[in-house]
Amino acid sequence: MKRALPFLIIAAVLVAAVLVAWNLKQSAVETPVAAPTPNPSHSATPAKAAEPGADPPHALGDAKAPVTLEEFGDFQCPPCGQFAVFVEELLREYDSRLRVVFRNFPLPAHENAREAALAAEAAGFQGKFWEMHDTLYREQSSWSKAPNARELFESYAGTLGLNMDQFKKDMDSDKVKQKVDSDRALGDSLGIKVTPMLFINNRPLEPQQKNPEGIRAAINAALNEKTQS
Repeated sequence: MKRALPFLIIAAVLVAAVLVAWNLKQSAVETPVAAPTPNPSHSATPAKAAEPGADPPHALGDAKAPVTLEEFGDFQCPPCGQFAVFVEELLREYDSRLRVVFRNFPLPAHENAREAALAAEAAGFQGKFWEMHDTLYREQSSWSKAPNARELFESYAGTLGLNMDQFKKDMDSDKVKQKVDSDRALGDSLGIKVTPMLFINNRPLEPQQKNPEGIRAAINAALNEKTQS
């Protein structure tokens, strides 16, 4: 019996070791490991999306035209006034192949530009946006530096046959300000600093392209792309 005792002790120790190992394995299976807490400083920063502009935008031409020329303009900007005349020529020349979109982008340096944009949008609520657009550019030299620009805008509205009470109310309304501010926010998100800023099928024109030949060349290139696609 004394000779067998050491063997019995060793056997007992081995059995105990096996039982301990089995219990540890079960604990590892049944107890889930907590996921690491994400570090906020390592979170990915979402890319800034372009701000949406006024919807629907003011547009001329066929809605299904293969080429869209989008302008961000300022009514007190002389080059914008010159471009407005050229747009009429482009629409006649390209007919159903061209759509033109106008968005307000009044520059802070032009003291009456924002109010002119409000006047155009207020006229738009009575279906006369483009008529006011053309009048503002045609009369640009008269109201640009006038201390009573608002009175001149109201006189233009009267000439266009608008309901004057409604026009005055709309010029001061949040809905009109929101349309101007939405376009301005979109322009800011695109990095626009000067006017007119032109896009053809969402591609910005370079400064050296902002002339009749450059604009026509860009439109023709866009038409060719549509034909080949």
